[in-house]
This record gives sequence, C-alpha cells and structure tokens, in this order.
Amino acid sequence: MTRHAVIDLGSNTIRLVIYDVSAKALAAYREERKHDASGSIGKHDQERNQAKAAKLFTEILDEKKTVGLSAYVADGVFTQKGISKAAETLEEYLETAKAVNCKSRDIFATAVLRNCSNSEEAHIAIEEKIDHTVHLLSDKEEAHLGFVGAAFDTPIEFGTLIDIGGGSTELTAIRPDGDHRNISLPQGSVSSYAQFVSLILPTIDEVHAIEASMQEKLEQLEDLEAYRSPCVFGIGGSVRALMKLHAGLFGDGKKQQVISRAQIEAVLEALRNDPSTFAHQVTKSAPDRIHTIIPGTAIALCVMRAIGAEKLQVCKHGIREGYLLDRVLSV
Repeated sequence: MTRHAVIDLGSNTIRLVIYDVSAKALAAYREERKHDASGSIGKHDQERNQAKAAKLFTEILDEKKTVGLSAYVADGVFTQKGISKAAETLEEYLETAKAVNCKSRDIFATAVLRNCSNSEEAHIAIEEKIDHTVHLLSDKEEAHLGFVGAAFDTPIEFGTLIDIGGGSTELTAIRPDGDHRNISLPQGSVSSYAQFVSLILPTIDEVHAIEASMQEKLEQLEDLEAYRSPCVFGIGGSVRALMKLHAGLFGDGKKQQVISRAQIEAVLEALRNDPSTFAHQVTKSAPDRIHTIIPGTAIALCVMRAIGAEKLQVCKHGIREGYLLDRVLSV
C-alpha cells in the first residue's frame, strides 16, 4: 500500500485529496492499460469497474478551502496578494501530506493560473514560494484528465462530458474509442457570478445573461455538432451541488445520479416563483456554493440545450482521480 496526495489549485477552491493505493491492484491496472489504447476502462460493466476502483485506491482525506483566487485577478493580472494566498494554502497542504507519509505530493493548476495575462510569472512565483512543482494543465489536458477519472468506474461509450469549474467549462466528446475534441470555454460558475450577478442569488434576468454569454461562446465553436448527444456526463462540484439542490427542492433529500433537462429547468423555475424559499433551500443543500450554484446550473442547462441533451448523469470521479491515474500511477 502506498499513499499519494493530489492538490487541485482551482479558481474558487484549493483541494487536497489523499489516496491509499493497493500495490496488487495497481499492478493489475497497469497491465490492463497496456491492452487498452484509449486509456479508459469504461467499456466494461459498471459493477466490475466500481469494484476495481474500490480495490485500486481509497480516499482517506478530502479537504478544501474556498480561497476564491479568481477574485485576485485584476485586469487579467493575477496579483501578488493572490499568489501569496495560493502559496499559503499550498504550503499547508504539502505539510499535511508530508505528515501522513505520502509517497508523492502533486499539485496541478487549471484556469485561474492558465488564463491570467501573467501566467508564466505567477506560476514561477508560486513555485518559488512553496519550493515545489506546480503542474499547469492546458485546457486539453484538463478536459482529458476529467474523462480519465470519470470513465474509470462509469461506463461511458457515447456522450459529452462537462466539467463546470470556477473559471472555465470543459467539454469532451466521448466515443467508443475514447475522448475527442477536448476544449475549455472561458466561462465558469465563479466568473459568471462575478460578471453578471449583483447580489448573492442571481435574478432571472441575470440568469438569462449568463446563459446568453455561454450560448455565444458555444456558437463560436466550429464543431458544436460533434458534441451532440442525448446524455451529458457531469463531473465536479457544480453538477453535484445541482443534484443536491434538486433533491432538497423536489425530493426527500436523496440525491439522484441522473437528472433530466426538464428537472434542471424546474430548479430555475423555483428560483423565479419563490426566491425566498429557494434561498433558504440553497443554504441547506449547498451552503459553500450559495453564490455559484445557479450560475453553474445555468451553464449546464445552456450546454444541454445547445447539444440536444435530455439528461445529465453525474460521475463519481473526476479530474483529481484522472490525474492520479494518468500522471501518478501510470508512470
């Protein structure tokens, strides 16, 4: 058994996840990858895949801090205060991982560091402050690793994968031979909130503005039709928060793994009909995402409409597990 730490430096949160990995299961996983050109085991039946996931790695710690790094980007520049804020949390997490004897301690960064105008300088400054490598993922790498994590124990042969982050939204077209057309659109739940929302929860007009902005970005894609599919597979906190909110509003609190487009539209209709009751439910269902849950929902709904998807299925694993599998355990 070996222990590995993966730290995700995002636009809204910085997250540390520590995994215990079985040496025996890892050997079997590496052997299987040799015979699978796509790097995905999503073609096998779901129960078998879930059993493999449980045997390969166990999550022993999952800790996050809502740092809101995107708020430290001024006129496109990631500020010194933001760099210091990121370094402070990263140093803390590196120490935690060291204290529990992790064999590896990997940090990866996504949109907040990738898209700022001083990306290279900010990247170097953070690495110098913490004396540790930070792997800055490209948009295609980010989308691909999300697919690797999602497909590990969820059979995905056809559809579109969506990962709504704080500062970007990744789309991946999934076909039987693997993932294609990995792209990142420069709009996420946090950036949408910052640009379009004046208070905590958006008004319906502000929701429409978020949707219009996302629709414009989708229409600029030359190959939008390539993502057309009846089902969207979702990873990340935004889609999980949406599931929690829908369960709180319309169910018994039990989260669903699959939700229809009509059910997502009903969430926004609940906001329109009774904002006060809606706000109280959000504080119960997703208090840490109270300001970003509706922007994230609007983005998901906009994408589903654009590609003709009628349902959204939430995957258990995502980019952090994809990074663990592809960048840590496969070497």
